[in-house]
Amino acid sequence: MIDLTSFFLSLFEETQSREQRRKPRNRLLKTLSFSLSVIHPSNTITATLSVSHICFHIMFSTSRCTFLCNSGIGGWSSCSSFSGVQRKQHRGPSRVACSALSTGERHGSILMEISSDETSNGSVVADVDDNAISGGGVQDVYGEDRATEDQFVTPWSVSIASGYTLLRDPHFNKGLAFTEKERDAHYLRGLLPPTVFSQETQVKKMIQQIRLYQVPLQKYMAMMDLQERNERLFYKLLIDHVEELLPVVYTPTVGEACQKYGSIFMNPQGLYISLKEKGRILEVLRNWPEKNIQVIVVTDGERILGLGDLGCQGMGIPVGKLSLYTALGGVRPSSCLPITIDVGTNNEKLLNDELYIGLKHRRATGQEYAELLHEFMTAVKQNYGEKILVQFEDFANHNAFDLLEKYRSTHLVFNDDIQGTASVVLAGLVAALKLVGGSLPDHRFLFLGAGEAGTGIAELIALEVSKQTNAPLDEVRKNIWLVDSKGLIVSSRKESLQHFKKPWAHEHEPVKELADAINQIKPTVLIGTSGQGRTFTQQVIEAMASINEKPIILSLSNPTSQSECTAEEAYTWSEGRAIFASGSPFAPVEYDGKVFVPGQANNAYIFPGFGLGLIMSRTIRVHDDLLLAASEALGSQVTQEDYDRGLIYPPFTNIRKISAHIAAKVAAKAYELGLATRLPQPKDLVKFAESCMYTPAYRNYR
Repeated sequence: MIDLTSFFLSLFEETQSREQRRKPRNRLLKTLSFSLSVIHPSNTITATLSVSHICFHIMFSTSRCTFLCNSGIGGWSSCSSFSGVQRKQHRGPSRVACSALSTGERHGSILMEISSDETSNGSVVADVDDNAISGGGVQDVYGEDRATEDQFVTPWSVSIASGYTLLRDPHFNKGLAFTEKERDAHYLRGLLPPTVFSQETQVKKMIQQIRLYQVPLQKYMAMMDLQERNERLFYKLLIDHVEELLPVVYTPTVGEACQKYGSIFMNPQGLYISLKEKGRILEVLRNWPEKNIQVIVVTDGERILGLGDLGCQGMGIPVGKLSLYTALGGVRPSSCLPITIDVGTNNEKLLNDELYIGLKHRRATGQEYAELLHEFMTAVKQNYGEKILVQFEDFANHNAFDLLEKYRSTHLVFNDDIQGTASVVLAGLVAALKLVGGSLPDHRFLFLGAGEAGTGIAELIALEVSKQTNAPLDEVRKNIWLVDSKGLIVSSRKESLQHFKKPWAHEHEPVKELADAINQIKPTVLIGTSGQGRTFTQQVIEAMASINEKPIILSLSNPTSQSECTAEEAYTWSEGRAIFASGSPFAPVEYDGKVFVPGQANNAYIFPGFGLGLIMSRTIRVHDDLLLAASEALGSQVTQEDYDRGLIYPPFTNIRKISAHIAAKVAAKAYELGLATRLPQPKDLVKFAESCMYTPAYRNYR
């Protein structure tokens, strides 16, 4: 007869001492709970001991005992018991067996490989070493990086995942791709049809199913359902068919998904932090099952794309962005955390909707809002460390600029609407110069829209021109003009302007209409970031074409319904002379016997590779020069073949290669600026970036 209490306490003391050796600053373990259950018909007794964040899981049967300890690092340690925990010191890779005492039990024994660098004092460590990493960050728990592609992994859950549990675990589920050997080893016989498919066959089957749907939102829901069932197949499908599926999992379809999120909401895909959790945000962060987080995308839902305030339903944006971080940039899905901060909504339709999933009151503002965001930023840094990347997404203008300015010196923060959009547009402009001639300082820019995107792009263009010409930034800005809802931004309006618009208020008489501003300013580049559809009218496009032989026209607002003009309108009204790119995808256009392929100035070109570069170099702050480096890297990937087709961006089919080059350029600049902390610097940063990238190929299971 075993004294369970004494047994558990002795095991806890040993594990706690090991935890203290590994993580000296680990918080005190305070809570203790114990449960015991008998599961028939196998007569297996399962006992669970929870001590704070450490969980012991012990299984007794008539012929064996297994002890598993979740130490909070994503791995488990295992040892045999009943007659005391047998321990040996090891000098090389070894195996610990939880053996059956009789030879008749069909389960046999459970074998796992363990590392041998910490086996003194009789302790046994997990098969995942705290210090063992592949890629640029924390240990590769699930075998996600290319560097670990050929290694075997153990599908751990609460215990070794097997049977029905394994099929319900999206990290490890392979569906019909489980081999005959794996079906025997993990008790899957009878739970699957007898056929074994390759992953390539599964991809072929899934893309056929997706294409059966006619409504984009149905395709979106099918993709999200696949992500929750089989994570690797989802990313394999997305990577192999990126040009077809990118508009499904992100803009423009994600906009509709956010609008209807309350209706289509099935399972939570991220963390929801609301005013109810004020004072407990650190506790909420610790509820997320993954501990090795490297990038967070967070929104408060106030300005979702060009659709306005969608409140808590803005969660579709962080989820979609992080899917692209993984598919396009190779950041591990297990290290990504989508978060929505719910402070209410001013959208009356949502407040009156019984299916709305967020707080049903008007938005908190002022000090209450600032205190919640500050608690969030403090908790993130406390829980995940100095090098956690926080990407702000779709915050309203007045909050977006303030948050970026407040935390850029203390946290690793990045605003994709301000900085990511700017970087991708600058890359397109530099590429367009090869089609229209001249250098960047030779051109004059006019923006419709003076919010986050417009002013962010304008500032990065000014920084690049200043860098090229050594001219003062204030002087360079005089060649860049912005139009907002009240007309051209001029000096006479300066007192009433928001602070982020004031640098762009130049000496000029007031001008109300965009077409009039074009005729007076005579820009060579027209950029739309207004979020207002069809504002590049025929009069506007014709005015640009009358001034320029090859006018550069960028219609960047998302989704498609909010685009300032369509590709067909731009090519038709300019008589086929426009160099055009848009934020949302448009189909090729035939005009006067020639086919024009519109480019897409999609942020997805920049932020996945940019984030990978920060993570793999362990950069601690984002500097403007890193954005310029990303733009330069993207521009260099446009080939002569692309130029011959009128493109100023490379095709998305090469996006993983593009992201690796962007990551390498960003990391190199971070090392140059002294911001990177991963030492020594890898000799070949492109190869290192590729080795860090997540690959969705199925792993072989022990």
